[in-house]
Amino acid sequence: MAKLKITLVRSTSKLKKPQLATLEALGLRKIGAFVEQKDKPQIRGMIKKVEHVLAVEEI
Repeated sequence: MAKLKITLVRSTSKLKKPQLATLEALGLRKIGAFVEQKDKPQIRGMIKKVEHVLAVEEI
């Protein structure tokens, strides 16, 4: 199964509470932080909710 490298590239100060909760569920808290996640539909859905503050690449 492929993996995704998810990086937080923009500030979270203007995000709503559900969007902040999604970022925390992904494991992202600070700008520049990144995580590697398996490429699953659940993770893709979480990325779609906050795609405007993330950079995503396949590994």
